[in-house]
Amino acid sequence: MTIVKQQNDKVAKGSTSKLEAADRAHALASVRNIGIVAHIDAGKTTTSERILYYSGKVHKIGEVHDGTATMDWMIQEQERGITITSAATTCFWNNHQINIIDTPGHVDFTVEVERSLRVLDGAVGVFCAVGGVQPQSETVWRQAKKYNVPRIAFVNKMDRMGADFDKVLNEIQAKLGASAFAIQLPIGASETFSGMVDLIKMQAMTFSEDDMGSKIEYFDIPADLAAEAEEARATLIEKVAEVDEELLEAYMENTDVSEQALIEALRRATIANHIVPVLVGSSLKNKGVQPLLDAVVSYLPSPVDVDAVAGINPKSEKEVVRETSDFEPLTGLVFKMANDKFVGKLAFVRIYAGQLKKGQNIFNPRTRKRERIGRLLRLHANHREDVDVLYAGEIGGMVGQKLFTTGDTVCMENDPIVLENIEFPEPVISMAIEPKSTADKESLVSALQDLSDEDPTFITSINEETGQTIIQGMGELHLEIIRDRILREYKVKANAGKPMVAYRESVSKAGTGSFTFERDIGGESHYASLSLQVKPKASGAGNTIDFDVSTNIVPNEFRKGIEEGIADALLTGVLGNFAIIDAAVTVVGGQAHTTESSEMAFRSAAVMALRDAVSNSGPVLLEPIMLLEIESPEAHLGDVMGDLNSRRGRVREIKATNDLQVVQADVPLAEVFGYATSLRSLTKGRASYSMEPQAFEPVPATMTDSILNR
Repeated sequence: MTIVKQQNDKVAKGSTSKLEAADRAHALASVRNIGIVAHIDAGKTTTSERILYYSGKVHKIGEVHDGTATMDWMIQEQERGITITSAATTCFWNNHQINIIDTPGHVDFTVEVERSLRVLDGAVGVFCAVGGVQPQSETVWRQAKKYNVPRIAFVNKMDRMGADFDKVLNEIQAKLGASAFAIQLPIGASETFSGMVDLIKMQAMTFSEDDMGSKIEYFDIPADLAAEAEEARATLIEKVAEVDEELLEAYMENTDVSEQALIEALRRATIANHIVPVLVGSSLKNKGVQPLLDAVVSYLPSPVDVDAVAGINPKSEKEVVRETSDFEPLTGLVFKMANDKFVGKLAFVRIYAGQLKKGQNIFNPRTRKRERIGRLLRLHANHREDVDVLYAGEIGGMVGQKLFTTGDTVCMENDPIVLENIEFPEPVISMAIEPKSTADKESLVSALQDLSDEDPTFITSINEETGQTIIQGMGELHLEIIRDRILREYKVKANAGKPMVAYRESVSKAGTGSFTFERDIGGESHYASLSLQVKPKASGAGNTIDFDVSTNIVPNEFRKGIEEGIADALLTGVLGNFAIIDAAVTVVGGQAHTTESSEMAFRSAAVMALRDAVSNSGPVLLEPIMLLEIESPEAHLGDVMGDLNSRRGRVREIKATNDLQVVQADVPLAEVFGYATSLRSLTKGRASYSMEPQAFEPVPATMTDSILNR
């Protein structure tokens, strides 16, 4: 997001200012927009359920393992016990409005985390006290860092056998590179875990067993923890003082700084991304969630604490800055689309500035069209509450907008702005799908369109050679959920093939190619001649299209056609109709006719010239490589390693954690289809694994011909 720094003293905490409307329910400074992010099975949804219960949003705690969690409302989520789609809700704590997005932990649904973090002001990273920093933990942490989102960490599951708070804290510091410091210490671990020591108040606390932990009892710090608590508090104060001048001055006067001074300094340091406060608890056992809510209010930013949003005026192409205020011109971002069976097409929107009102006309700078707002909603999982207005800093839903899609800016036509879009990863797996009967054909097309509107990482296309409909996604589970939703939610009868790897192509050396297009079409002659050079780029660098300025041979009016032709050719490749990646394309020569050249002719010449250039540049087939992390008992480690070798796996490291061996390996995606079943068989169901995409690498020459059916 393009941003610009605001003044820190713009609004006093909790006050009503000239920046906000008098009739809004909660002051801007008392709003928190947060996401709960973590590796799969770290306890995000369980933590969200406790937050809703203690804040009074729900009156009965839903459990993930029972399929009753409020935030896991999709039938597919309840059956599998995992979060698939980001669920938004609003609750209230200590006179603060907290808008929460509970995100998935499974790598196949990483897009949900990406687009949620794009619009959030703060995040709570949940870590398993046994598993520590796991692969998807690192992924979501990188995503939060990318969008400069302040974070606090919650070490969950302290009641589990093998829980180790110090180990997890060290891993957060080492693996994530975070300046993470404890503001709580656990009292006991695993079956002896009973509460925590608050290093800010310097008191111990425990939670009542008979009323779901609603009552908190404070008492003096146990003698065996007193010295450790004093040392941890001193470390915390020193680290915060290193990045906060006000606390440093107070510390120089008196090393025993006041509770209020420490809270205020810790808030400033957290918002500036200098410090990550770390809390501890067990959400399932109802311990530590209320202090976590207190920390959200105390340390994570309100909309006025973060940087003002900036974008581009599409008319002048100059940068425009919008302060977080109800009286600025309307500025919002659609970060998610959903199809709701009760309200229809639903657009999730974050309002950065101005007010979005029911009945008003809004402008979409991408389509350059206006639309009228029919309904506005405040969201609570799959329940909706109608509202008349969404104010600056709020998250809500727009119903029935036909022209908007993920990443679109919401603004006014007389004062337009375009915010930076959201970048999404490319799909790595594909599958053929077809209707069982002619009657189901239109329904399938409609369902696929709805699902691709919802999910930018789900792509549909038609194979030109076979006429089959191909769907692409981020993993086996992703496509399995899509197929399940088509059958059950949309009630479309369809046959699906086996998942296939989404290969890519690239070039291994520099090469040139040319083509001359001469053709009579409709009685008119069309002429274009073009020469291109293609060079390889670093892995993950993407494609570029440039024109050699030293040879001004192509008139400017044909450049757009050339760029479009090159872009089209890059999508189809030369080896097996796979998209070409990481290639630098330069137009190095060409010739136009004074009367017979056209944009269409140059576009066609560009397609054929690129195919010729790539053919002369050592084209290579690339396959997606996955980072696989396997947790296995030591007794089965040999079998796991042997199986990895047979799958062309490259082991990165093996480390022992408690009674398990953790193996990290790079494995081609083509080799891990159905891996869950194989791993269960090898280890008698005692091992588990997770994986995430890493990069594209060349396919071994011995396998290329069989993949391309040559």
